[in-house]
Amino acid sequence: MPYLFTSESVSEGHPDKVADQISDALIDNFLAFDKNSKVACETLVTTGLTVLSGEVKSEAYLDVQRIARDVINSIGYTKGEYMFDGNSCGVISAIHEQSPDINQGVDRSNPEEQGAGDQGMMFGYATNETENYMPLALDLSHKLLIELAALRRENKDITYLRPDAKSQVTIEYSDDNVPQRIVAIVISTQHDDFADDETMLARIKKDMIEILIPRVRQQLKPELQKLFTDQITYHINPTGKFVIGGPHGDTGLTGRKIIVDTYGGKGAHGGGAFSGKDPSKVDRSAAYATRHIAKNMVAAGIADEMLVQVSYAIGVVEPLGIFVNTYGTARVDMTDGEIARKIEQIFDMRPYAIETRLKLRNPIYLETAAYGHMGKESRTVTKTFNSPEGKQVSKEVELFTWEKLDFVDKVKSAFGLS
Repeated sequence: MPYLFTSESVSEGHPDKVADQISDALIDNFLAFDKNSKVACETLVTTGLTVLSGEVKSEAYLDVQRIARDVINSIGYTKGEYMFDGNSCGVISAIHEQSPDINQGVDRSNPEEQGAGDQGMMFGYATNETENYMPLALDLSHKLLIELAALRRENKDITYLRPDAKSQVTIEYSDDNVPQRIVAIVISTQHDDFADDETMLARIKKDMIEILIPRVRQQLKPELQKLFTDQITYHINPTGKFVIGGPHGDTGLTGRKIIVDTYGGKGAHGGGAFSGKDPSKVDRSAAYATRHIAKNMVAAGIADEMLVQVSYAIGVVEPLGIFVNTYGTARVDMTDGEIARKIEQIFDMRPYAIETRLKLRNPIYLETAAYGHMGKESRTVTKTFNSPEGKQVSKEVELFTWEKLDFVDKVKSAFGLS
């Protein structure tokens, strides 16, 4: 019997995502000036106030207030009427030194013997239902908000948009797990005040359906464009007026959108957030590594869909175990347990090996903090950072290395596939 599946996304202006982006901007700046920095930082944003907290072990000295303000302004919170803007909000720092009790389990004289920065389990997932091996409902939810932000910045076709927004997509699947149609799309977008609420709602709904949806649809392959039928139920700003939003409407905290950050409810999640953590924290690095494994395995034709779990004990070098679930879609004559043993032979999952393989001790994290950490295209960019002492550092870095299909040939060889 056909079934429905739903995923949501939130915009870069959502208060929790504002917090994530500030935390990851701090990570990037620490790593830019000291690649060995150990950082776990949390951000809180609310009406007129940003609070930075956490633990840091680094040789770098940063102007954390300036970094936070730059991020807030770049998102689009630049007006006093938003009751939260980068130029005027208070910024309080309560960042302090990392506990030596934790650090002693991570730092070792031999870098390869680096222990995991925490205990826990991490999951990676991939499916071949989209070109980027992401679940379709989440991929569309992200695309809607990325395009909505582009329209906001263009300020041409739609001129009333503010930074905060959410989306949600419900898809009908057939019994054999093939997407059949989009059942419903929800978009809630913050907007400027209108003189007439009824006119406002009608205009926003018209613009979302007639401007935003076609711009997203034309980015898709023909088989996915067909999912956009005239039978879609649209819920556009279903509560009505949405003028008060962002950190003024809701307090934002780092790490509260972990399902948006990963797979939209598909697969599984170990519970640990990503943003604000340097790569010694396996919550982040091992989640990237398991995504890298799952994506390369599916791309190599081992299965149509795959979930990979890895687990660690704090301070221990070797992972405790690797688990695989192919949901009955394996294309090789092996059990999921046998596939997991093969993965252990192909991918070194020690923390230092993950950092090295995926080039994680680089300032690459701000770009991950909105519209998902997974499913984006790996690319090389040059980023520039400035210290309070006037020192400027430019670094060429590779973003989203865990999205590269650089292990497909190794996987095929290991499994005896041509």
